[in-house]
Amino acid sequence: MKIAINIPIVGKEEISAVTNILKNGALTSSASQGGKHVQDFERTAASFVKSKYAIAVNSGTAALQAALHALDIKKGEEVLVPSFTFVATANAVISTGAKPIFVDILKENYTINPDDLEKKINKKTRAIIPVHLYGNAAHVERLSEISKKHNLPIIEDSAQSLGTTYKGKHTGTFFEMGCYSMYPAKVMTSGEGGFVVTNNKKLRDKLLMIRNHGMVHGYDTRIFGLNLRLPEINAAIATVQMKKLPNFLKSRKKNAELLSKLISDLKLVLPKQRKNENVNWYLYTIAIEKRDKILKKLNEKGIGAASYYPTPVHKTPFYKLKTKLPVTDWAASHVLSLPIHPGVTQKNIEFIAKILHEIL
Repeated sequence: MKIAINIPIVGKEEISAVTNILKNGALTSSASQGGKHVQDFERTAASFVKSKYAIAVNSGTAALQAALHALDIKKGEEVLVPSFTFVATANAVISTGAKPIFVDILKENYTINPDDLEKKINKKTRAIIPVHLYGNAAHVERLSEISKKHNLPIIEDSAQSLGTTYKGKHTGTFFEMGCYSMYPAKVMTSGEGGFVVTNNKKLRDKLLMIRNHGMVHGYDTRIFGLNLRLPEINAAIATVQMKKLPNFLKSRKKNAELLSKLISDLKLVLPKQRKNENVNWYLYTIAIEKRDKILKKLNEKGIGAASYYPTPVHKTPFYKLKTKLPVTDWAASHVLSLPIHPGVTQKNIEFIAKILHEIL
């Protein structure tokens, strides 16, 4: 038995959508508004997260880059980010010429620590990028206070939190812009892809130009841009997947609740939702002593458990910083994610629980 940590769940509808595009021949579009399938997807995505606009791009990283460029983030400026996340958050900042300043996290849900964040604000600070890690919503109310007090825009890194809500509002829609990923391991996929949401028409118009070399009518580059366009094939897959997303999320929640019930007696820290929070259960993450030994034993039994992230971004060879982030360091050596995606059956969950009991 092999149980992967996350797999794309695709079916006949996605295959049919791709086949139709291949037969039609319109694989992509350099039009300002994007191709037909890109526009269809953007309407579906905006409707799902209840945002005015969605702008499709070719990766979650591209979404972050586009959002930073839309705010005119430049060389010499600083952007506050957590270190306990995937490296794309910091790399997107570097790509603009700005400098990522690493902030510690909260032990309760692994999201950015607002108190440590505020301490690191200075004259060079231009923006904040909180990450809704593992699908857990960052503390948006406190972040909102900081944003208003210091007049700093916030870009939400919602790559892992599509479908997560707090007080009925979707992550990614609390501030200026929200950035999502549709990588195959996420809660839904387009193969590769991402999108930015915003309620601001000026930002939306700017993002449309940024994803298409700064052009509006072709060969009329008006601002800096890149080729961040989402191909029609990926957009068609994403549109189908977005319609399936509510059922995907129900399966994840069901699996998460069952697993929590079955391992609640063990000596480990279970993931918990905060009051008014509805998590998408992208990654079911526990904290445990002797993590590496336990991870090895789980993998040997065919359980695709994984550690996200054993090396915080500030300690990777490229960044190599001596920033003191104690909770980040603790999380990096203690967290362990277990499979609960829609392809995981009740029998699989029971097996995971059984093996954990044997190990512990």
